[in-house]
Amino acid sequence: MIFDVLIIGGGVAGMQCALVLGSAKDKWFAEEKNIGIIMHQRSSHLQNALFNNVLGLEPGALGKDILQMGKDQLHELYPHVNQINGEKVEALLDDENGFKIITNKQEYFSKSVVIALNYAKPFNIAGLEQYIEKHSRANPMKDRIQLRNFNHLIKDGLYVCGTIAGWRSQYAIAAGSGASVATDILTLWNDNISTKVHDKIKAE
Repeated sequence: MIFDVLIIGGGVAGMQCALVLGSAKDKWFAEEKNIGIIMHQRSSHLQNALFNNVLGLEPGALGKDILQMGKDQLHELYPHVNQINGEKVEALLDDENGFKIITNKQEYFSKSVVIALNYAKPFNIAGLEQYIEKHSRANPMKDRIQLRNFNHLIKDGLYVCGTIAGWRSQYAIAAGSGASVATDILTLWNDNISTKVHDKIKAE
């Protein structure tokens, strides 16, 4: 399968990125784009999270519930975003048309890729070893990693968001990072005209 953008990781950063990209479906520059997300959630730090300090979330919200609600929201609102479940990425390689993504089950091709995994070791995606470095904001005792990037961009077509982009492990920060990458991609699709997507209540 060939994608215009494939997101690797179904945590808060990855799903927020997918939601913003999916919400642009009626824009001329996004309506024909093939968007996918590999919903690898098993190692997401949301699995054991409890939230009391996030704007818009009911106090006491559980991360494991948010993971499921996010998948449901993405499916219900933007079913054109292809959710790939039960697969784990093993390699990401340069390809003449972008990137080749090899999972434990099959291969995909994408013009752009967004890495949205967490910042814990081990990090075992072949082809990305040269970008791994010590996390710049995490507690040094925790020995976290990030992928070398500049404003979320590793190199042309390859993005990173969330904690593995060098941000702290805070829900709102990870979500904002994913949304930021999505708007960068939309801007690129929109002939480099700065782009964001908002829904508004229609006037009576």
